Order: sequence, then structure tokens, then C-alpha cells
Amino acid sequence: VSFQGRLYAMQTGMKIDSKTPECRKFLSKLMDQLEAMKKQFGDNEAITQEIVGSAHVENYALKMFLYADNEDRAGQFHKNMIKSFYTASLLIDVLTVFGELSEENAQHRKYARWKAAYIHNCLKNGETPQPGPIGMEGESFDAEREEAGSSSVHGGTAPSSSSASAYEANNIPTSNYTGIHIPPGAHAPANTPAEIPHNTGMS
Repeated sequence: VSFQGRLYAMQTGMKIDSKTPECRKFLSKLMDQLEAMKKQFGDNEAITQEIVGSAHVENYALKMFLYADNEDRAGQFHKNMIKSFYTASLLIDVLTVFGELSEENAQHRKYARWKAAYIHNCLKNGETPQPGPIGMEGESFDAEREEAGSSSVHGGTAPSSSSASAYEANNIPTSNYTGIHIPPGAHAPANTPAEIPHNTGMS
């Protein structure tokens, strides 16, 4: 995961600025780190094969999303849950190294970022966040969750155009989650997993 994350940073950095001395120095150092990791983990298929690498990053992102989503639905609001939502969204960003995101992953990224900002602002302002998806029909969504288990739901209600405004780039939380003011009202992706594996992989 760290290798793919650095690769994503490298590609993103080159798109932003690859000409100034400071950026060239940073990118050169990052490239050296990638080459060193390739040599060190040359027998790791998650690094040598794109399909395996993509599946590995996606699986880890989903585990973090499931952990945060499960805590959210249980009304357990804390910093680790917020960080897990936001980190899951960043790992989905990393998946763009392998190509365009699927609609499912794009929706999970939007929802995770929105939830991280919404819950952070609620806690910061001394308010109690509303657990789970906000603005959805409770009975119909619960039924979808029961049918889906830990897999994706086919069909269902997609985010409305009004709630989509909560996902604008200028509303993406920063690393310390400050200055974010996203109003509630967004929908969870229709295929939001309902269950979390017993072994989340979280330490």
C-alpha cells in the first residue's frame, strides 16, 4: 500500500509541478524511494503486477471504510473513525494509479470524505452526529443492507443532485480536518456495505 501511495504522489506531483528546483528535488527523492522499494520487494506481486496491486489497495480501502461505517452506524463517534473514513477516501484516490475509478469506488470516496468532514464538524461544535446515511428512507435502505450483507447492493437510491454539492473539491477535509463546513443531507452510496468482517486489519 505504501508503494502505491508513493507512486500516486509521484504521478500527482508531476502533474502539478515538475519544473521548479524544489519540486524536481522532491520528485527525484520520491523516485529513488520507489526504485529502492521495487528492489526490496521485487518478489511481491502487489508491486510487480498492476491487477494484484489494485486489488490489494482496494481491499485495504474497503476494510477501513467498513470499519468506519460500522462505527458510524453504531453511533460510536471518535477520531479513529473519522481518520478511517478519510484515509479510505485517500486510498481510493490511490486507485487512480491503475486507471479510472469504478462508479462504486467513486461514490464510496465521496461518501467517506463527506462523513469525515460532517462528523468532525459535529464533534468540534459539541453536536451529536446523526449515525448512518442521512436523508434516506430508513426501511428501504435497511432492507437493501440485509440483502447485500457485506457485498454491493445492485440498484437502490443514488445521491441526489442537491446532496452532490456537498462533495465539491473545496469541501474535501484537510489532514487536520479544520475549516470544513459541509451540511448534512447527503446520501450514502446505494451499495454501501452493511457488515464489517470480524478481522478488519486495523491496528
